[in-house]
Amino acid sequence: MNHTALPQTDPTPLFELARGNYATELLVSAVAHFRVFEKLATKPQSLEVLAADLAISMRSANVLVTALRAMGTVQRRSDGLLELTPLGLEHLVPDGDFYVGDYCGLAAKAPGVLALVERLRTNRPAGAGKDEDGAAFIFREGLDSAMEQEASARALTLALAGRAKNVAPHVARVLDLRGVAHLLDVGGGTGLYAISLLQANPGLTATVLDRPEVLKVAAEFSTAAGVSDRLELVSGDMFTAPLPFADVVLLSNILHDWDVAECEILVRRCSEALSPGGRLLIHDVFLAEDLGGPLPVALYSAALFSLTEGRAYSAGEYREWLRAAGLIPEASVASTAVHCGVLTGRKP
Repeated sequence: MNHTALPQTDPTPLFELARGNYATELLVSAVAHFRVFEKLATKPQSLEVLAADLAISMRSANVLVTALRAMGTVQRRSDGLLELTPLGLEHLVPDGDFYVGDYCGLAAKAPGVLALVERLRTNRPAGAGKDEDGAAFIFREGLDSAMEQEASARALTLALAGRAKNVAPHVARVLDLRGVAHLLDVGGGTGLYAISLLQANPGLTATVLDRPEVLKVAAEFSTAAGVSDRLELVSGDMFTAPLPFADVVLLSNILHDWDVAECEILVRRCSEALSPGGRLLIHDVFLAEDLGGPLPVALYSAALFSLTEGRAYSAGEYREWLRAAGLIPEASVASTAVHCGVLTGRKP
């Protein structure tokens, strides 16, 4: 299969619809469970103070408030404090003449709302509790993961391939890898991003590092694409396994699965694996610099929050981690597809 061929239609609306339930769940959670609008109607607060008032983590607060800002119900003032917008003030504060909070609250006991409230309060992804079956999308030592079980790993990996098949050709289109000898795709999953880049660059070789059950799917894709002779599949934990040196390291839709401390570790490890003059490519979704939206990315952030230990980040947050790892970040993000883009950090 030619993984450099672009789809003829844009699948972005389908992904937005698939994540649309989080808009309802976030709004209802804020109204009926956390009483966010009542608290902000009393006085503007910083995000840190609001998080403490709601008894939730900063990661939880970031996900919730980013969505509320993107919905146009909360805004951040020039001094950094959060306050209600006219929309939020008129319609979401109890006892107002045009209050609709009780209407929103009709869904307060819906399973999806209750599940999200639990995630926000515990700051843990679904399945990560001591009485739960294990996390689906992430692997870490000491945590049961569906990515370690053959049947579930295959099903989840093939599900994620649905996005990669549509986005990988755009990644191959925007990245100039002329003169690059070797690419390392960390947490490469299906291998589809590496495969697209191999097909677009005949002189390139690549390594995909991921869990063993996941790599079984990558092997099938690379064979079907005719690039298995140039693609090495290496089993390992990206937090602990030695990373082979490479001219370019790719982190495609990886960092959004992890909290800040883990992201900083991964970026530093990838920087250390780069040859001098090499590039670290962060391919991901990007929140606005002020973390106020856009709404589709804010809803995706809620999905990530519910299923992983991460959230969506801004380009500014990524740049901080790149600089801390000794890399020089580019000023712009190259757009790919489905709200994604590539931010490059160069090693001196």
